[in-house]
Amino acid sequence: MIISVAIGGFFGSIFRFLVALHVTKRLVGTWLVNIIGSALLAYLFYQHLQSNISDFGWAFAGIGFCGAFTTFSTFGNETILLLMEHKYKQAFLYICSSLFLSIGTATAILYLLNTST
Repeated sequence: MIISVAIGGFFGSIFRFLVALHVTKRLVGTWLVNIIGSALLAYLFYQHLQSNISDFGWAFAGIGFCGAFTTFSTFGNETILLLMEHKYKQAFLYICSSLFLSIGTATAILYLLNTST
């Protein structure tokens, strides 16, 4: 199981790096991967609960890949940098949009998947 998490984390971190290379605007890359990662994790979680994904698949994709692809530490660091630059409004919008869109997207996906069965 640990190997599947490690392999998933390897790929998740590479995909995260590729997004950072292609999205050169500060904050946007982190914002995107956290929202996309939350949506993907919600979908994978639902599929795992429905036994459509094995424990190995969940460890690889849900825990490993999504865990390495999303990045709370970078989100925190970028928020602190905005605050240190006295960009309070931008920091507030970044925090709120990141949290609401990540959690809202995951919630919407779980709701839609639960109502479609």
